[in-house]
Amino acid sequence: MRSPAPRCHSAARWQRTGRGVRAEAATSMVHGGRILIVDDHPVVRRGLRTMLEGESWVSEVFEAATTAEAISTAVTERVEVIAMDVTLPDGDGVDATARIVQSCPETKVLMLTMANDEEIVARALRAGARGYVLKDTDPDAVIDALRTVAQGGVVLGPGIGPSVLTTLNRGPVELPAPFNQLTARERDILGRLAFGDTNAKIARHFGLSEKTVRNQLSAIFAKLGVADRVQAALLARDVGLGA
Repeated sequence: MRSPAPRCHSAARWQRTGRGVRAEAATSMVHGGRILIVDDHPVVRRGLRTMLEGESWVSEVFEAATTAEAISTAVTERVEVIAMDVTLPDGDGVDATARIVQSCPETKVLMLTMANDEEIVARALRAGARGYVLKDTDPDAVIDALRTVAQGGVVLGPGIGPSVLTTLNRGPVELPAPFNQLTARERDILGRLAFGDTNAKIARHFGLSEKTVRNQLSAIFAKLGVADRVQAALLARDVGLGA
């Protein structure tokens, strides 16, 4: 029997900066971010670590080679963003993602893997991953993807397309697309969400409060029959919003 997921320590209240780092206050990723790289290949970890340590928005980088190390480090070190491989020596990175997100809902996970399979992509998104990028992606694009996820955005790397919705629809979460039920403003907000904007940026773009944006998104999710912003963004992209 799987042991209960450990509880995450409360995330530190990082101060916002003026360098364009933007996210909701409860889930903000700001200058001074703590990143965890989960991969069983030391060369991958060290290479990504070297690139991240050169980024001004990153303060500390941690490494883990197993799911057990990943879960433990995520909890004890209060990491804010995780680059997670799928295949690990002691288990599955998707399962580890689900446990981490359950224990530390403020932690954002980007799957970084060679596994280009729609079933795995769909399972990772259901588990709570905020994005999925293949390891053969340009290194600068990987860093950009981590930064986007850190800021509250959603990332699907090259080769990971909206067709994953077909697989998602075969799963436990139904994703109907009644876009005709959305108001014009709701469609506009959904388009910005699909583009990868955070709640803070959406609020600034439309001159709204972040609370209003959160309320609008809740209404959008209910009308679309989706559980979270990742699924909403995928569905929106499938019909051309946020392109």
